Amino acid sequence: MKSATDLNLMDDLVLGFWRLLAWQLTPQQCLSFLHKSIELGVTWTDHADIYGGHQCEAQLGEALKLEPSVRDKIKIITKCGIRPASQFELRKGQVNHYDSSASHIINCAQQSLRHFQTDRLDVLLIHRPDYLMCADEMAEAFQQLAKNGDVLQFGVSNFTPSQVELLQSRLDFPLIANQIEFSPYEMKALDDGSLDQCQRLNIKPMCWSPLAGGRLFNEQTEKAIRLRATLTQIADELGVQGIDQVVYTWLLTHPSRPAVVLGTGNIDRVASAVDSRQLSLTREQWYRIWQASTGHSVP
Repeated sequence: MKSATDLNLMDDLVLGFWRLLAWQLTPQQCLSFLHKSIELGVTWTDHADIYGGHQCEAQLGEALKLEPSVRDKIKIITKCGIRPASQFELRKGQVNHYDSSASHIINCAQQSLRHFQTDRLDVLLIHRPDYLMCADEMAEAFQQLAKNGDVLQFGVSNFTPSQVELLQSRLDFPLIANQIEFSPYEMKALDDGSLDQCQRLNIKPMCWSPLAGGRLFNEQTEKAIRLRATLTQIADELGVQGIDQVVYTWLLTHPSRPAVVLGTGNIDRVASAVDSRQLSLTREQWYRIWQASTGHSVP
């Protein structure tokens, strides 16, 4: 049954399926991963039409096909709007581009429905801001998809505050999420107004690359080394082993109530992220991590 998605029920942890093909799971193994995640209380999933060369959505759909009732136990977020050029198009001199036209958004949503073998997408996000974005046309696409029951709610990804304001001004329902890069390594969202706007409009910030693509673990720059040392120190203070748990706690401490997108197919790492919900940081610890990232004290 189709029903409106309640933003307040969005998990603070979301399963990210960008690397699903790299995990090399069979449909049955993927289904098992979903079952175990549901048992842990992590039921929101994040996708995009282009992930895995346009194959990841369909691969999850094959897992859901094995046990259709699982579809009602999870929430599906997917994204559209990026149009990579094929090898044939590249040879002709064509380039990767964005497409936020109404026809493309509607076609992508309907294709995602077929891939997931479902009757609705819980949330559809526009993957990247399009320099040729016509807010009226995007709103038209959203309204048509909502009217058809194909998509229950909408949001954006990597949008600036002004771009969010523009699109929201054309809609008679609220955007519910802005998926942005945010981690102790990449803190631009703290200062560019993105998180301030999320608080003001009650938009959910979804943090992609929370571990900075692994740079927090292995990069040898001065910044990464400072952060690792500080995160390890605070992990010791909290009595935990993984600095990933400290990072998740640092992100979840922000008053905008972020959701952290987990890019792992390892259920033990998902469980570790769930355990981080029980941790808390003092303000001094939070700012110690901020200082390790910036390399200087607050003014």
